Amino acid sequence: MSMKLNKRVEAIQISGIRQFANQIPSTPGAVNLTIGQPDFPTPEAVKQAGTEAIRNDQTSYTHNAGAMELRQAVQSFFKDSYGLSYRAEDEIIVTNGASEGLDSVFRTILEEGDEVILPAPTYPGYEPLVQLCGAKVVYLDTSETGFKPDPQALEELITERTKAVLMNFPSNPTGVTMEMKELDALKTVFERHDLFIVADEIYSENTFGGAHCTFACFESLRKKTILVHGLSKSHSMTGWRIGFILGPVEVMQHVLKVHQYNAICASTPSQYAAMEALVNQRHVPAEMNKAYIERRDFVYKRLTEMGIDVVMPTGAFYIFPSVKKFGLSSYDFAIRLLKEGGVAAVPGSAFTEYGEGFLRISYAYSMPVLKQGMDRLENFISTLKLQA
Repeated sequence: MSMKLNKRVEAIQISGIRQFANQIPSTPGAVNLTIGQPDFPTPEAVKQAGTEAIRNDQTSYTHNAGAMELRQAVQSFFKDSYGLSYRAEDEIIVTNGASEGLDSVFRTILEEGDEVILPAPTYPGYEPLVQLCGAKVVYLDTSETGFKPDPQALEELITERTKAVLMNFPSNPTGVTMEMKELDALKTVFERHDLFIVADEIYSENTFGGAHCTFACFESLRKKTILVHGLSKSHSMTGWRIGFILGPVEVMQHVLKVHQYNAICASTPSQYAAMEALVNQRHVPAEMNKAYIERRDFVYKRLTEMGIDVVMPTGAFYIFPSVKKFGLSSYDFAIRLLKEGGVAAVPGSAFTEYGEGFLRISYAYSMPVLKQGMDRLENFISTLKLQA
């Protein structure tokens, strides 16, 4: 018997990142620079808080929105760190990672035929969430504007069908951040239109050379802005699956319903670990950032010495060099780099068509690994030049 499946599910694909990563095992000894997660262990005190919760049988359901003590910790953290004010009672929801938070937000605000504008190149996990809601993604090309959205270009894409604009800064895959004057220019566009700003700021604690600027800081946009965040990157807690959604109660009361039926609540031991991270381990991201900055500077220097065009990243832990000059598609370049050069990096085409011609390199690795990877990349490029 032929069983029909959801056509929207059938239409989406496994992300280009995973498709490429699945090929790495066929190249033994390859230096893997594809992974988008910190290489540091979860802080010891955070691990202890999680294990202590298990020992104390704190393993039952919490409130759907998360334990009140954790929501209060989230409230305090965002107030102290970014000057944001959200009520713990009804404007903060703890989710199973930022990914579940984004899914719950999109399923709350999107209807059939809506459009969501995404600055691109961008993380490939957004578009499927939008499509599963029956909505459509409209890409804003930033490849010629320093990977930052141009206000006029954004304005031209907004129609009566535009329901939301998603902003991910610091950016995956480019590592670019936004300055306040740049947010101000976009703010004037957002103020003119009835739409949501969904701000995925999971990398905000991994900002180098200045304070993170958030779209949630504008009082005039408060009713429109939904902030998605979490501890995966800031505290090396990717597997603990703790995220946060912060937004106006008018929206959050409905997001909570979606989250409830999707997940009931986030893992209780993980919530106790998160309390420790937000209350007593706020210093951890800055310590990690010292290593990230050293690694970024090393990789950037090596790439520029190879004659590769690249924008200096100012956040996250990715760098996005151009490989256009070598006359290969980004996918072909990455495949040959893996098979012939012994280095795995993600082709820019995995981050939409606007990432074509680029390569995402993660520097969330130790210096010896990065040195070996850059040495191999340099040798591979030398070989390509000889073959040209």
